[in-house]
Amino acid sequence: MDRLRIDKWLWAARFYKTRTLASEEIDKGRVQVNGVAVKPARELKAGDNVLLRNGPISCTVTVLALSDNRSPAPVAALLYQETEDSICQRQQAAEQRRLAPEPALSLSQGRPTKRDRRDTEQLRQHDWDERWSASLKS
Repeated sequence: MDRLRIDKWLWAARFYKTRTLASEEIDKGRVQVNGVAVKPARELKAGDNVLLRNGPISCTVTVLALSDNRSPAPVAALLYQETEDSICQRQQAAEQRRLAPEPALSLSQGRPTKRDRRDTEQLRQHDWDERWSASLKS
């Protein structure tokens, strides 16, 4: 076998759990072969470069072999080789996520207390009645 559909190869190489998921990701433009967006029926051959995007993380692999059946992960890993540049970018992104501050720590205070809510409502009610009354009183 010297050519194979890309959706079938992505499934066999264990990038996606099902061929349907692989086809959907290809249709969304998240998979490129040799720098060109492709369709699920695009035939892949050994030596092609495949760019996969999964959220903010992108992975570039070189196709080493083709297989149309899904094998165990150690065997599937022999179908491709990730480029050095891709490995470096993935490690840098992981390090940035690790060093990023916890989003919850940016909150200075939590939920308003009952007292805070009453004070706010009193200010709103008082301000509305005096300045912008919508009543018919003159």
